[in-house]
Amino acid sequence: MADSRRLLAAVLLIGGIGTIAYWVAFFTSGVVQATQDPCYLAFERAFPAADGWTAANAIAAAIALWRRRPSAVLFTVAAGSGFVFLGLMDVLYNLEHGMYAIHSAEMANEIVINVFCLTVGASAIAYAWSGRRERPLAPPAV
Repeated sequence: MADSRRLLAAVLLIGGIGTIAYWVAFFTSGVVQATQDPCYLAFERAFPAADGWTAANAIAAAIALWRRRPSAVLFTVAAGSGFVFLGLMDVLYNLEHGMYAIHSAEMANEIVINVFCLTVGASAIAYAWSGRRERPLAPPAV
């Protein structure tokens, strides 16, 4: 359990920092933008607040997991559900707008982000929930 806890903490930290880096790149250089289509850009610009929430929870979860804090359950479930939500929103948009047909490095990056969000999100939720009664993931029984 300790090795999987540390691995999940590292992955969540990478996800949180990666999310912040994505938005810095999106708004400063635009290198992560898969297309310049106004619909795509408007869709993407709707996400910074939700991504910020997810990134903050992912970083908090990573710290709580490393420190074996009871709050790790809360932050890990919150981060996981945020990643799943973001992944599903992106996948649905990409399917509805034919984005997966775009063959570019930026779209390949989007696919990696989609897979990351859905797999890490679901895995984080499952991990936190399965360990909620085990120390150090849950508060002591009253």
